[in-house]
Amino acid sequence: MVGFGPEYVHWETNFTHRRHNRPWSDGYFGSQRKSTATMAAPYQHYIDGEWVDGHGDETFESQNPATGETLGEFQRGTENDVDDAITVADDAFDEWRELSRIDRAEYLWDVYHELRDRTDELGEIVTKECGKEISEGKADVVEAAHMVEWAAGDARHPKGDIIPSEIASKDAYMRRKPRGVTGCITPWNFPIAIPFWHMAVSLVEGNTVVWKPAEQTPWCGQIIAEMFEDAGIPDGVFNMVQGFGDAGARIVDDGRVSTVLFTGSAEVGHEIADQLGGESGRRVACEMGGKNGIVITEEADLDIAVHSAVMSSFKTTGQRCVSSERLIVHEDVYDEFKERFVETAKEVSVGDPLDASTFMGPAIEPGHVEKIQKYNDLAREEGANVLVDRTELDPDEIPDGHEDGNWVGPFVYEADPDADLRCTHEEVFGPHVALMEYSGDIERAVEIHNDTPYGLAGAIISENYRQINYFRDYAELGLAYANLPCIGAEVQLPFGGVKKSGNGYPSAREIIEAVTDRTAWTLNNSKEIEMAQGLSADILTQD
Repeated sequence: MVGFGPEYVHWETNFTHRRHNRPWSDGYFGSQRKSTATMAAPYQHYIDGEWVDGHGDETFESQNPATGETLGEFQRGTENDVDDAITVADDAFDEWRELSRIDRAEYLWDVYHELRDRTDELGEIVTKECGKEISEGKADVVEAAHMVEWAAGDARHPKGDIIPSEIASKDAYMRRKPRGVTGCITPWNFPIAIPFWHMAVSLVEGNTVVWKPAEQTPWCGQIIAEMFEDAGIPDGVFNMVQGFGDAGARIVDDGRVSTVLFTGSAEVGHEIADQLGGESGRRVACEMGGKNGIVITEEADLDIAVHSAVMSSFKTTGQRCVSSERLIVHEDVYDEFKERFVETAKEVSVGDPLDASTFMGPAIEPGHVEKIQKYNDLAREEGANVLVDRTELDPDEIPDGHEDGNWVGPFVYEADPDADLRCTHEEVFGPHVALMEYSGDIERAVEIHNDTPYGLAGAIISENYRQINYFRDYAELGLAYANLPCIGAEVQLPFGGVKKSGNGYPSAREIIEAVTDRTAWTLNNSKEIEMAQGLSADILTQD
């Protein structure tokens, strides 16, 4: 494997720390610093502290979803490249785990400061590569910084539980230990934040990492890898292989990868979970989207309700795992809510995501536009009453120079909450929204809310605390909001779902559960052996 760039710090038992202090103003891409317009060679993988071409000769391009412009060319990883990355990560694990959590976190603090110093610049890159409007692009970077800050700061917090023994002469407590190589497979819609959800905690806890970024956002992956290189993280501790599903599958297949962290589609996540569920000693944590709903009761403040619904349904062009595609509205407020929501959906600003006046940017790629269109057509076929159809935007809505973008606007319809419709039960991952009128009490609303195979996120809008508490207790989900949009990921909270949406600990602080094993430790301080539960400690012989 051939690497290039400045000299590399090789593995040493004392893990000497260093930074390159590169002139970032020379270009977006640190060590390689190649302009996308005059690129001499494709960007490489980062394995064992070096930039390498890998074993394959195929490349792929990153494209701006708002313009169709090519942003960069990248090496496509092979199974052999992933194998190399796993091998060095496995070799690096023993020495990495020997460092204290505080020493491991020191590398993350450098990454944190770079994220904060470059928020505006990196936010623009996120927007260019995944298409979400600029405030969301910057928020993606800020969220990444918060996650790194939380993980690195957590290194100085006590860990483990002191558990009183029923025997006075014994001490009992629980300790956590790193599991080994962590395989991280991350999505394109949060290309900076979610990788750090996975990797920051994994590294601080003493695991090594092999990461495959989403193939739609390799530029963001490149930048993250450069940050770890800048921080001087020891060779083999962090590794990145760019590529497609076959590279991700190789991570999952390799028994040396003790934990797989996956955020993405339900289909792929369930396949991974099914595969690893039967393998003793391996663990998988998946977050897999949802068909999320907002319950708007007869006691809702409709200003909050409309604002929350628009944010939940159309932010990130509906391409969030927590986006709301089902609005469950009580009959007493239904007509007024419908009128106000529809009016806003017709006028919501779709356009250049780098323009601060834009609310919705493009979809990620042409294939996803086609998927959204098919579900919009399916809603009509299933008898829905269409209220807003901006699937194909008017030509004057598309900014100059953006004619080749992946444009799609809001689609809103009415549907029977009792009907077994695919359009109201299958995740679209786009600005595709059903209004569902209900009568009765909060129990009826929650019954409708729970009538999907998913259980990721949901919200309730109500001024009645009893309704709110009932939703909190009986809605089948992992993320719940009251009088708020169905959006939010504070890093100190768990982020994950139930049912078809995941297994509860795939992201943020709950990853600690996935990437560590617990040991219950009991120490006897007496010269005598005394057992719990009244068990005799006497040794009896035939005499």
